[in-house]
Amino acid sequence: MEWNNPWFLLLLIGIPLLIWNFRNSSHKHNSYLIYPDLKNIKTQSTWKLKLLNWLPYFFYIALIFLIVAMARPQYILREEKIEAEGIDIFLVLDLSSSMLSKDFEPNRLEVSKKLAIEFLDKRYYDRIGIVGFAGEGFTQCPLTVDHTILNNLVQDLECGYLEDGTAIGLGLATAINRLKEDSLTQSKVIILLTDGVNNAGDVSPSLAAELAQTYKIKIYSIGVGSNGEAYSPIGRNQNGEYVFGMVPVNIDESLLNLISTSTGGKYYRATNKEQLKEIYQEIDRLEKNKINVKVFKRNSEEYRIFLWIGLLFFAAYFLLRIILQPLII
Repeated sequence: MEWNNPWFLLLLIGIPLLIWNFRNSSHKHNSYLIYPDLKNIKTQSTWKLKLLNWLPYFFYIALIFLIVAMARPQYILREEKIEAEGIDIFLVLDLSSSMLSKDFEPNRLEVSKKLAIEFLDKRYYDRIGIVGFAGEGFTQCPLTVDHTILNNLVQDLECGYLEDGTAIGLGLATAINRLKEDSLTQSKVIILLTDGVNNAGDVSPSLAAELAQTYKIKIYSIGVGSNGEAYSPIGRNQNGEYVFGMVPVNIDESLLNLISTSTGGKYYRATNKEQLKEIYQEIDRLEKNKINVKVFKRNSEEYRIFLWIGLLFFAAYFLLRIILQPLII
């Protein structure tokens, strides 16, 4: 327990002096009672006589609790030193229709979102943003430390909102522009997750990589998809629902590797959920940036309970004085 105003506790020194003075003066006067007629002693209620002897102590107890309340006692709920590790990260997620391929259960997109959320939840001190892309790119969430918002917005990512295609360069350029404008840290990272070949957009992936180098942004690329063929969307029916068929898995790994290595990052290939999870774990270990040590301290104010107890004793004191007034000199 700590005290916000500890000097008030010095007033407690006076309480024993008040009690000593009271006891000394009461012995000299021999009694608090006045009895014009000694016969009346027998008529006095025993409980009133006992309460009368204790009446001053109600006052002293009230005084003690009020002094303690003024000293503002506080309990330390938590005090810890944290060496935080903060980075600005953009997750750039492919939303082309091929991300609905079922070589991951239930599909590539849902697994990617689930593991992305698990990754983001571990990055307590990082600011994180989200970019989605298909035939075009958009910012789903700017840089934020609010993980509740992040999780909800990752969950909201779906295929079919954008013109179909795989504009890898445009998705990267969107994230690079946000980091250039909003980032305040030296460490900037993009995690690109895609399952295809760049075939859309007016920004080439190589140009995006050059921009990332210019602004010292590291890119980690993840190619998602099994080897061989996968049960993937091949079109839509009259109701707008996707029609599936077996399609060769085609990921431009050489391009993704070039993008990553040229910016100081790394390319990964995930052919199943377990590999993708391990990749996120490795990136989590690699990307650490120590920042200042911070001390967090939370206090719980406890003076109210002492204040209320003190006021209760004061109320009891004055109420008893009224009741016992006929017995008090």
